[in-house]
Amino acid sequence: MPETRYAKAPDGVSIAYQVVGDGPRDLVWVPGWISHLEAAWEEPTLARFFERLASFSRLILFDKRGTGMSDRVAVSALPTLEVRMSDVLTVCDAVGSERAALFGVSEGAPMCVLFGATYPVRTTAIVLFGGYARRLVASDYPWGDTRDALEAFLDQITEGWGGPVGLDVRAPSRINDERFRANWARYLRLGASPAAVRALTEMNSEIDVRPVLDSVRVPALVLHRVGDRTLPLEAGRYLAEHIPGARMVELPGEDHLPWIGDPDRVIEEIEEFLTGARRHPEHDRVLATVLFTDIVGSTERAAGLGDKAWTDLLQAHHRVVRDQLTRYTGREVNTSGDGFLATFDGPARGIRCALAITDGVRPLGIDVRAGLHTGEVEVEGSEIRGLAVHIGARIGALARAGEVLVSRTVKDLVVGSGLSFADRGTFELKGVPDAWQLYAVDHS
Repeated sequence: MPETRYAKAPDGVSIAYQVVGDGPRDLVWVPGWISHLEAAWEEPTLARFFERLASFSRLILFDKRGTGMSDRVAVSALPTLEVRMSDVLTVCDAVGSERAALFGVSEGAPMCVLFGATYPVRTTAIVLFGGYARRLVASDYPWGDTRDALEAFLDQITEGWGGPVGLDVRAPSRINDERFRANWARYLRLGASPAAVRALTEMNSEIDVRPVLDSVRVPALVLHRVGDRTLPLEAGRYLAEHIPGARMVELPGEDHLPWIGDPDRVIEEIEEFLTGARRHPEHDRVLATVLFTDIVGSTERAAGLGDKAWTDLLQAHHRVVRDQLTRYTGREVNTSGDGFLATFDGPARGIRCALAITDGVRPLGIDVRAGLHTGEVEVEGSEIRGLAVHIGARIGALARAGEVLVSRTVKDLVVGSGLSFADRGTFELKGVPDAWQLYAVDHS
C-alpha cells in the first residue's frame, strides 16, 4: 500500500493523499461521493485499477475534506466545488505537480470540468467517467434525478448506512458477491459518517456546471456506460456535446463504478487518450494452491431454516472462513453463495486453513467440504483462471462432509510438513484429462 501523506490547505485543513507510480505524466484521481485512501487498496478490483493507471502515469490520489483520511469538518463546512478545486491544487503543489490530467468519476466529473475551465494552465486534460453537468432534473434538463428520488435515497442512507448502500445501482454485476458487498459497506463506513454523507449527497444534488461547459479549453474525454443505472447515458452525452472538442466513448455495461464491469476497456481508453497508444493487459501465470470450500447440504438447510436464519448462518460461516484465510495468509478470490475460492502461495498453509475452516464451522451446526490442488493459474486482476482452478473445483465437489480432499500434487509437495493422508482412490474429473489420485487429509 502506498504511503499516506498530508497536505495543509490554506485554511489549515489537512488533505490526505498518496502518490503511486513514476510515469511521465501526472494523473489526479478525483473520486465521486466519498472515498478512503487505504480502504480502497483492500478491495482487489480497485487496487488493480489504480495499479494499471499508475503503469502509464504518476497517479495522485486524495480524499476530499470531510471524508476518508482527510480532516473531518463540520457538516455545515463540507466542501463546495470551489473548495474541492482548492484542495486539489494544495495536493498538486505538495507533490510538485505543475500540470496534471484529472480523472473524475460521478460527482468528480463536474469538479474536473470547473477545474479545467478555471485552471487551464494547470490542466493537461480531463477525463469524465459516469459524470454529469447537473444532478437534478430541470425543465431544460430531463436526465437528472427527481426530488422524490433524491429523498428516497437520503432515506436509504439514514436507514441503511453501515451496509452496502447504493450498490444495486453502482455495481449491479456484483450485487450477489458477498466479498464485494462486505468491502463496499466497509469502504462507505470508513469514508464518511451518516450525517456527513447525507449532507454531501444533498449538496451534490445542487451541482449545475452547465454554464461553464463551453469555457473548457483543455482536451476532454467523456466515458459512460450505456446501461449505467446511477446516471443515464444522456448525462454523459450532454457533457460531450457541450464541451468544445470533447471525445465521447460509450461503453457496454450497467456498472457505475469504473473498476467493475470491464475496467480494462476503461483503462485502455484513458491510456490512449493521454498517451496516444493503448496496451492490452498482461496476464501473469503463477504457481498457486487453490482452495474450494462449500457447505454440505446447503440447499436443504436453507429451506429448513428460512431466509433470515439462513442469512445469519451464512454470515457467521463467512466470518469463520475469512478469519482463517487471514490467519493462514490466503487470498480470497471469489465468494458465491456458501462457497469460497481462495489461493495460497504454499500448499501446507492451504491445507491447514481448510482444516481450521472445517473445525471452525462445526459449532455452527454445519459441515464444510474442501478441495485443494496446486498448479499454474492465470492471474488477471483479482480473478484467476486455468486448468488448475477447474481441477480444484472438481476435487472439492468430491469431498465428503467435513473432509479436506487434495490432489496427489498437493500431497507430494507437503512431504515433511507433518501432515498425513488417507488414499481415497483414483477418480475421473469431469472435463479434466487423465485419472487423478486423491487423498483425504487426516484431521488428527
